Amino acid sequence: MRPGRKRELVADTCADWNVSIRRACRVLEFDTSTYHYKSRRRDQAGLEARIKDICATRVRYGYRRVHVMLTREGWDINMKRPIAFTGTWAFN
Repeated sequence: MRPGRKRELVADTCADWNVSIRRACRVLEFDTSTYHYKSRRRDQAGLEARIKDICATRVRYGYRRVHVMLTREGWDINMKRPIAFTGTWAFN
């Protein structure tokens, strides 16, 4: 079962049975740290679209040049990020 679904079950158990989060997590065999976990990952859809746009208009640019263009535009990304996105596309 996925952690998101277990979080819902813990919340339902707390509401229905009027118990603490710790007790509900213990009964459902779910770590409290996983219950309280908040992802810090940012949405990458805009970045992926911009990389795809750059690769479509400037076909001869490699990942290094794409990274330079993105940093000039204000994107704060790692050097390996363009490689990860362009490696999944099949350009002919």
